[in-house]
Amino acid sequence: MTTPAFDSAAAEAFSGKLLDTLNAGALSLMISVGHRTGLFDAMDGQGPATSGEIAERAKLDERYVREWLGAMATGGIVDVQEDGRHFRLPPEHAASLTRAASPDNMAVTAQWIPVLASVESEVVECFRKGGGVPYASYERFQEVMADESDQTVLAVLIEHILPGVPGLTRQLEEGIDVLDVGCGSGRALNRMAEAYPNSRFVGYDFSEEGVARANAEAERRGATNVHFFAKDAAKLDDSDRFDLVTAFDAIHDQASPDAVLAGIARALRGDGVFLMQDIAGSSHVHHDKQHPLGPFLYTISCMHCMTVSLADDGAGLGAMWGRETARRMLAEAGFGQVEVKSLPHDVINDYYTARK
Repeated sequence: MTTPAFDSAAAEAFSGKLLDTLNAGALSLMISVGHRTGLFDAMDGQGPATSGEIAERAKLDERYVREWLGAMATGGIVDVQEDGRHFRLPPEHAASLTRAASPDNMAVTAQWIPVLASVESEVVECFRKGGGVPYASYERFQEVMADESDQTVLAVLIEHILPGVPGLTRQLEEGIDVLDVGCGSGRALNRMAEAYPNSRFVGYDFSEEGVARANAEAERRGATNVHFFAKDAAKLDDSDRFDLVTAFDAIHDQASPDAVLAGIARALRGDGVFLMQDIAGSSHVHHDKQHPLGPFLYTISCMHCMTVSLADDGAGLGAMWGRETARRMLAEAGFGQVEVKSLPHDVINDYYTARK
């Protein structure tokens, strides 16, 4: 067998790609910093300003702001004038980086890079010994997940996601029983409870931190039609109780997703519906090469979704379990009718409507 000749041009091109990757990874971290500190918001709609002026506007330390601006300017995120002292965030860039840009604020998603990097050593150890990294190891997970949910779910929940199920909005207005599995900090369910006061809402999540945040928000809103409980989704003991069950980006990282789906099917009344938002993968890596966020989603899967499941001796499905596997597991759980949709605002997720 003849060994192919070394392609110097291909090697040089790949080396250039790696340089771009290193720069992009560094920029992702600094974009997260810009979001968390409010720097993008402070620069939004403003003319050229010095690091001192921007720091004063954002109420931050000037020296750190100056160095951050260096990364932003050399990375093409902000413009820097020829004097090297005045910086400006172009409105075309602000449209993807500020809180006002939600649900198109990609700086929110950049936060996953430092969150995942914080457990790198633990994940590396799992590569060597197996097992997984538990949820407790992830600093800020609930906070960042709630931020992400604000964009992918909350911003379009009432106008687009729920109307995607025929007749569901009318039912919610009249009054039905709703369960959200893996409710996290409860922002989606609290929003639904506010929009549909005649319906009754229950949220389950194994995270006591998330449930505490959810109940606190419900109390702030004065909501009496929504309640949250710390509960293992694999041990659902409700039967024929709910007209609607939702799960927003919550099934694939369960330790026992098959048990969770079977429990959801039991919890639904005969004509009830299960609305599941989950990652838009294909179950086949060679097809996922076409996904615009393929590397990002597989990285999140490896560094979080898969490993937290394995930490609990779980299935370790991973985020990219995909439509084919999801359809099969829904059928095995007792759902005979499954429809899959996508929404224009959300390149990451698919939306499943499942009935028994």
